[in-house]
Amino acid sequence: MKKGIHPEYVIARVICACGNTFVTRSTRPEIRVEICSKCHPFFTGQQKYVDTEGRIDRFKRKYGPYISTSQTPG
Repeated sequence: MKKGIHPEYVIARVICACGNTFVTRSTRPEIRVEICSKCHPFFTGQQKYVDTEGRIDRFKRKYGPYISTSQTPG
């Protein structure tokens, strides 16, 4: 590897929106995340909607009139 062209690799503190923190290594000293393994539905087993940029609301506004809960497929 060439000298002087790579960023410094330091110990980083990761902070989740749920309040969980842990330490890893990165080129940044602090990393903020919205979801981690302590609050992600895959790891917790709890149903939780992870709404990214209001996608669920946009879907409901766009397709809400066409969705009927009384109809079943088949």
